[in-house]
Amino acid sequence: MKQPASTSSSKPRRRFTGSGPSDPRAQALKSIVQLLAGAFIIAISFNLFLVPNGIASGGISGLSIIVQQVLGIQPAYTQWALNIPLFFAGWWLLGQKFALRTLLGSIVLPLFVLLTAQWPPPTSNELLAAVYGGVGVGIGLGLVFRGRGSTGGTDLAAQILHKYTGLSLGITVVFFDGLVIVLAGIFIAPENALYALIALFVTSKTIDLVQTGLALSKVAFIISDKSEELAGAVLTDLDRGLTELEAHGGYTGQRRMVLMVVVSQNEVAKLKQLVRTVDPKAFVIISNTAEVVGQGFKME
Repeated sequence: MKQPASTSSSKPRRRFTGSGPSDPRAQALKSIVQLLAGAFIIAISFNLFLVPNGIASGGISGLSIIVQQVLGIQPAYTQWALNIPLFFAGWWLLGQKFALRTLLGSIVLPLFVLLTAQWPPPTSNELLAAVYGGVGVGIGLGLVFRGRGSTGGTDLAAQILHKYTGLSLGITVVFFDGLVIVLAGIFIAPENALYALIALFVTSKTIDLVQTGLALSKVAFIISDKSEELAGAVLTDLDRGLTELEAHGGYTGQRRMVLMVVVSQNEVAKLKQLVRTVDPKAFVIISNTAEVVGQGFKME
């Protein structure tokens, strides 16, 4: 199926397909299912890998592991005890709409942690536990984020700090996660803090994979004196749409057309061969693009 191709005119044409927005109730149900599934995966990864090995990889969950190691209190109770005040603080300081997005996750995640607390751990190797636990938590959080939800905890605290200090959200999240890992190094063991860093890194990369998917597409920018011929070849031979971008040479000042084409990985070789056939002197830039949503690619 072809992508709609735009032209180089000053008023770009748009073509829309589909039957309109999805049913809001179906979207809401899908979001809730993703949040519940994600929370359950986080809970079992937490109990099977992180808790038995004392790997406190940031957040309220990591803090609850430290509390369990020091005071012997079940992590689920610590999570409830910290999430509920943070929820009300978020409601008061950030607004009702933001806080409500975290309500379900703040309640359900500790519940799943409590229900799966007695599941036996499959490994006592800290490195394996950090990797598998990080992957599991990352998958769970990725699903929660895809459902436009939140598990509360230090996410809320980071948002509050961001709003009232002016610090970037990334810095505030790193601050809270780093503080938990430092506390793990003090109250559990320095080695456990290093494993927590590994788990946190694996979690962040896994979230990216869940959010964007494994299929990397490529975006190609083609600068050629034969742009019209190339455009026709891409549309007919490659069966892909394209966008024509008007540009000017920085050295010559001449008007040039730049063709932007998005292709899958297995179409890259065919695209390059097509360009070489039409214009061997064409200048081509091909780079990765993490996610493409639209006609001819993934539809959401």
